[in-house]
Amino acid sequence: MNKVTSWALVTGGSSGIGLEFARQLAADGYNVILVSRDNDRLVTAAEQLRQKYQVQVETISVDLARTQDVEYLINRICDESRPVEVLVNDAGFAVRDSLLAEDTSRQTMAFSVMAEAILKLSGAAARAMVARGGGRIINVASTSAWLFAGNYSALKRWVVVYTESLALELRDTGVAATAVCPSWVKTNFHKSAGVDRPDVPNWLWVPVETVVKSALSASSRGKSRVIPTFRWKIAIFILKHCEPFARIVSKKMVTKRLAELERKRRGNG
Repeated sequence: MNKVTSWALVTGGSSGIGLEFARQLAADGYNVILVSRDNDRLVTAAEQLRQKYQVQVETISVDLARTQDVEYLINRICDESRPVEVLVNDAGFAVRDSLLAEDTSRQTMAFSVMAEAILKLSGAAARAMVARGGGRIINVASTSAWLFAGNYSALKRWVVVYTESLALELRDTGVAATAVCPSWVKTNFHKSAGVDRPDVPNWLWVPVETVVKSALSASSRGKSRVIPTFRWKIAIFILKHCEPFARIVSKKMVTKRLAELERKRRGNG
């Protein structure tokens, strides 16, 4: 593979984990396609990458909740004149709504962005990569996948199971599918959701650089799942094998989230 002519496409690439993926891939010599809804941030991020890494950078401003926008990205992924060798599905947002909420529009949008779009983009990329004989697909999940904290947890669990299933189908094709499951990372994720960052000990936070480095390393080795840092591997092992503990943690998280939603409702009332 000649990285000078190869491309990596990153959804959610204008900030946070997605932008760090773009940085590390550009540092490795890939040309980068940044995908996001925020065109202003895309333009700024693209210029920074061009200047620092001397690579080509495309920007595509789309809404992954829109079917036609997903189809547009699929067409770019399938453009063999500029092959996408690495696909990173990072686009997403916090889903804090109660499962009893009558208005499910935000939760429905979350399904579109964090499940349906991943299904379609990963499938298109996998078919193109298999035909080419190589490539990598990285889907950003979460350690929340092992909790019971609403639709966000459910969607991230779907990402894990889907990606590991895809990896099985891609065996012996030269194409890798990897789910990366970060824990708390200091990005603009919480700010975008209109909530404060969790008040947790510093040791629970994982640097965004570590998350991306772990994901790219695991992907290059054909691993189907990676949980960055040893301490979080241990934490997830406990959650997996001690379900009552996972339920206690989940109950505390859900109770706090619902209380916050009620305070906001009263404040807007």
